[in-house]
Parts: sequence; structure tokens; C-alpha cells
Amino acid sequence: MPKFEARRGLYFEEFEVGQRMSTVGRTITEADVVNFAGVSADYNLIHTDIAYSTDSFFKQRVAHGMLVLSVASGLAMRTGLLEGTVIAWRDIRDWRFSQPVFIGDTVHVELEVVDAKPIPRLGGGQVNLGVKIINQHDKTVMKGIWGILMMSMPEDPPDALT
Repeated sequence: MPKFEARRGLYFEEFEVGQRMSTVGRTITEADVVNFAGVSADYNLIHTDIAYSTDSFFKQRVAHGMLVLSVASGLAMRTGLLEGTVIAWRDIRDWRFSQPVFIGDTVHVELEVVDAKPIPRLGGGQVNLGVKIINQHDKTVMKGIWGILMMSMPEDPPDALT
């Protein structure tokens, strides 16, 4: 399969079906869970109460699924693929939360271009990325499709060396 080119901000026309990339990892911390609970107002006991969660099915606190999804979007941005060329996130489809993520787990993201559709009226097109969030045990904890609107390449692209 072709790999993504290592540079900042790919334009719509530069994405090819089958391109793949893995991100760096990131450990989910206590601070992440506490801060996300505060921002989202999701104080569900499975996330915030050690005594409650110790007696739960998981036997420990679980990171918010939406926190991990947010971390994954940040990891995808860190690749540089979307830097300065993304128009907007359009949709998230067929999303599955298949394994819990615990405080102290480290996740990374694997991205693959599954298809792309030009949308000239928007000045670009939609790139659909197959996304897998994988933990330190090589288990897929979440997966699905992200639809992202990307800019078209300008008629006269700027010279990257000047």
C-alpha cells in the first residue's frame, strides 16, 4: 500500500485510496479524565469514582469514550496531513467502541484513505479515512470512518522552499 508523504497539509488531490499512516502514541492520564469530565459535564461514576468503578464490570475507572476520540483527532492532526488544508470535519460513521481505555493506557491511531469524492462547489472534496485507535496491547479499542472536507490544491501552489 502507498504511504503518505511526510509533509504538512495535503490537498484533496494528494490523497490516494490505500494510503496509510500511523500516529505517535499518547498516554491517557488522570488529568485528561478529570479535565474532560469538567469540560463535558460527564461525571459518570465509571469515570470519576474509584470505589464505584472498582466494583464495576471493568474493575477500574474507564476513560470517557469521547475523550479518547478527541485525543485521536489530535493525534491525527499531529501528523501534519490536515494542517492548513482541512476545511471541516463532516461526519463520523460506523463508529464502534470495542474495548475500554483505562487511565494509563497509551493509544495511537492508524489512518487509511478508503475513498475520496471531489466537491468542486466547496473548493475541495471529502476524504474518508478508516480509523483505528489501538492501545499498547495492540488491541483496537475504537474504529470507524471519519469524513473530512479538504481543500483543493491552489492553481499556483506556494513554493515550500521560499
